[in-house]
Amino acid sequence: MKALLLALAVAALQQPADSLPDLSHPWSLQECMDWALEHNLTVVQQELSHQSKDVDKNTAERSWLPNLNAQISENMNFGRGLGGNNTYEYGNSNTTGISVGSSMTLFDGLATPNRIKLARLNLDAATEDLEKAREDIRVSVAKAYVQIIYNLEIEDVAEQQVTIDSLQVERLSGMMGVGKSSKAQLSQQKASLAQSRVTLVQAQNNVRAAVLDLAQLLELPSWDGFSIVRTSPAPPSDVSLGHPDDIYADAVMDRPSIKAEELRLKGTEHSIDIAKSGYYPSLSLNAGLGTNYYSSFPTAGFWNQLGANFSQYVGLSLNIPIFNKFQVRNQVRSAKIQQEAQRVQLRRAQQGLYKEIYQAWNGAVAAQAKYDASLEASAAAKDAFTLMEARYEAGAATLTEFSDARNRMMKAESDLVQASCEYLFQTALVHFYRTGSLEL
Repeated sequence: MKALLLALAVAALQQPADSLPDLSHPWSLQECMDWALEHNLTVVQQELSHQSKDVDKNTAERSWLPNLNAQISENMNFGRGLGGNNTYEYGNSNTTGISVGSSMTLFDGLATPNRIKLARLNLDAATEDLEKAREDIRVSVAKAYVQIIYNLEIEDVAEQQVTIDSLQVERLSGMMGVGKSSKAQLSQQKASLAQSRVTLVQAQNNVRAAVLDLAQLLELPSWDGFSIVRTSPAPPSDVSLGHPDDIYADAVMDRPSIKAEELRLKGTEHSIDIAKSGYYPSLSLNAGLGTNYYSSFPTAGFWNQLGANFSQYVGLSLNIPIFNKFQVRNQVRSAKIQQEAQRVQLRRAQQGLYKEIYQAWNGAVAAQAKYDASLEASAAAKDAFTLMEARYEAGAATLTEFSDARNRMMKAESDLVQASCEYLFQTALVHFYRTGSLEL
């Protein structure tokens, strides 16, 4: 498996020019998801598994066909051996044999029909597994996409903070020139500006790290120049979350993760029938033809012997099981145990889906409340800073009071951005569970 993943990774790095990503423009969320569905190694691995199940189905469906084999043999005998006149003679000789044989299973306790049905169900389950992998990568891409938007918004907040401090440094420099400000005040403001620039650098680094995370998720051969279409993190105002029980009732009917486990549970019935087929007799049809040449009977000639010794056969073979050391019984028991284990696995998948939906719904409700509170807090912090800035410029407030008001406003802005992005993603996730469509 490691060798396969390594080969796929190397192939991704050595893509032909016509399959390289177009990084000349910012990518939308849909473009990112489309590229990930084609190139993400997890999805590619699941597609290979699906192809393997398709081959298994094809093999099972053709197991009814008869086989046909040809054989050519050359045997050398030393001492006493069977000669061309069908008597044992002393002497060295060689025998050439040519035969063609075929066999076909007529009845095997219905094992073959059940294997075919099981292979088809396994393929259907693999199809659902592939769809589940595609859903997972879409959600992961959307989450990484929102993370970039969040970091970009935080970068804007940091730039705003640098702008405010830069203006204050310019203002204090001018005031100090006319004796209305001290050098200590200017130094303090410059120190505040330097710290704001450090915060901006960290925010820019976070943006680059988030872009790299998304590029790696997309399996881009190079992320130099990769960027996204920046959308507003503000969530829609008319969001209807519904109730998690109603969302689950709709989702459990068509989620790939649930359908895959249901198909596997259905397949266990055929596995039990396959195991039970060992109790029944099996009947097969055999047919063939062949001829021989004996060097100990050379007077007849090679071609004359092949014609004279030509034979055909056809026959039926019936195998009746009487005692098999309880192997069939234990195979049936194991198949039934696997069926119960699959029932448990289905229940776990259902419970996991309900948990995912409830967490997404609860996260959306909490994010909505946090967004509303952050919106009010941000507005209040902006008003407070505006008043404090006026007082500070009028000399009625100290630099410490000004810095505190600015920091509270910046924190409120950061909290609002975080709440907006959380609300945007959580509501999109709830919508995804309700409809299967993932949009921001």
